[in-house]
Amino acid sequence: MQALIATLLPAELSGLAAMALIMAAAFTSAVTAALGIGGGVMLLGLMAVMLPPAAIIPVHGIVQLGSNAGRALMTLRHVNLTTLLWFSPGVILGAWLASLFLVDLPLHLIQLCIAGFILLLCWGPAIPRFATGPVGTFLAASVTSFASLFVGATGPLVAAFIKQQETRRLPTVATFAAAMTLQHAPKAVVYGAAGFVFGDWLALIGLMIAAGALGTWAGLHLLARRSDQRFALVFNLVLTLLAARLVWQALGNIPA
Repeated sequence: MQALIATLLPAELSGLAAMALIMAAAFTSAVTAALGIGGGVMLLGLMAVMLPPAAIIPVHGIVQLGSNAGRALMTLRHVNLTTLLWFSPGVILGAWLASLFLVDLPLHLIQLCIAGFILLLCWGPAIPRFATGPVGTFLAASVTSFASLFVGATGPLVAAFIKQQETRRLPTVATFAAAMTLQHAPKAVVYGAAGFVFGDWLALIGLMIAAGALGTWAGLHLLARRSDQRFALVFNLVLTLLAARLVWQALGNIPA
């Protein structure tokens, strides 16, 4: 099995590393389905160790596109369509603006801003109602989609925003999955236009998406056993840990 996988991989990646990534895709998808958030960031951290720097965000984005699309399809009847209606044009605007500025931004400032907003949305006072309405959703989609092409891990911020709109566990997970499907989709176009050769990575991406679907199925069965109140607390705690991780990374990225 390992030898077969190796023949389908780019030269930079060993068969053993590929198998580890495929298993990680299943596990992290189960984490996201069961807890609502966290798996994508975990997978990104693992990819940062195993993949060439130029491949990390493009490959992660397409794998997460497949993983989130699968989770959205499995929970389709719980998706908040009104949120998606306003989220979609924001994704297009943010991705288009990002495609014009594929340059090195001050990463530590982006990470600190994202972490700050996550903590505010989780533990701060309730934000004004209009901020979670159509205009607020459009602006949130635009900003997070723009940032996503540079840092690759804005999912926690999107999750924290959607948490302000949803109080029940299944609509939260379903709407977040659908929103992230929309946000990851433009990455293929943007990075493909910028010269990234996705063809070299298609076998790995396909296997990781398939493994992720199995993980999502298992995670959703765990989610069904939770209460909405317990889910909300766990969701906030996981988001807080992810925000703390971003702060730690930001401090390490500050130029000397």
